Amino acid sequence: MSMKIVVDWDRCEANGVCMRVAPESFLLDEKDTLHVLNEQVTPELRAKVEKAVRDCPRQALSLSQSE
Repeated sequence: MSMKIVVDWDRCEANGVCMRVAPESFLLDEKDTLHVLNEQVTPELRAKVEKAVRDCPRQALSLSQSE
C-alpha cells in the first residue's frame, strides 16, 4: 500500500524538524518555506517519514493512503 505525505499548512511553522529527520522528502528554503520533495513515500523512506510525522512539534504532518 502506497502512502502520501499530507501537510496541514495552517499548522506548519517551517521549523525544519521534518527536514532534519527526512531530508530526502522535505526541504526548507532560504525563505523558511517548507517544500515536500516527493509526496509519495517510498518503502525505503517510510520509517524516516513516519518519524518526521511523529516529531513535528505542530503536528502539521500526516500520512494518508494514496491510490
